[in-house]
Amino acid sequence: MQTEPQRSRAVFSTEDFALMKEAVAEHVKRVADDPRSVKFAHLYHRLGRIAS
Repeated sequence: MQTEPQRSRAVFSTEDFALMKEAVAEHVKRVADDPRSVKFAHLYHRLGRIAS
């Protein structure tokens, strides 16, 4: 008899994503001159899609 694998539980809530987006936005401002700022800006936009 095969059993169905249990469904994964969400680690973060929608509110968590909104908070992370806010934190990343502040960080992007601080690292604006760093080449990695582009990666943080992309993360910010991905978090926005999730939190919507």
